[in-house]
Amino acid sequence: MKAKQIVQIIGSIILCQLAGLLGSLFTVGAIDSWYQALDKPFFNPPSWVFGPVWLILYTFMGIALYLLWARTQKLRKRHESKNLVFLFLIHLVFNAIWSPIFFGMHQIGFAFVIILAMVGSLIYIMYKVWDIDRRIAYILMPYLAWISFASILNLSIWILN
Repeated sequence: MKAKQIVQIIGSIILCQLAGLLGSLFTVGAIDSWYQALDKPFFNPPSWVFGPVWLILYTFMGIALYLLWARTQKLRKRHESKNLVFLFLIHLVFNAIWSPIFFGMHQIGFAFVIILAMVGSLIYIMYKVWDIDRRIAYILMPYLAWISFASILNLSIWILN
């Protein structure tokens, strides 16, 4: 791997980790206060699980973003792959705003709409990259599983509260 590629992959991972960092700014303060007071379903994981899981998932997302971006450089004539990078970045914005909406604004229902947009856009991205580079879809599968679970958790908390 060339130095330029290493910088690009690290930059992609950092970009995705920054989305997580933004979310954590709103999450940390709410965990022991507002979130603790909510009624939660029996399948709600302990709070300590979320940090390590998200750290790993944001790293996977960064690798997927790098592979997608690298593929667009090879396929300069294929506008679709460039559009997928843009869609991935839009998806990352949805990801970044979920925590401020859920934990910061306490808007559980609106957060559910956002997480549905996350799930839908990720499924679309994975479907579209399947023919471009299946590795990207495979790397994103654990993330899809987690946000699908998180959407069920979000809905359950909304219903219970």
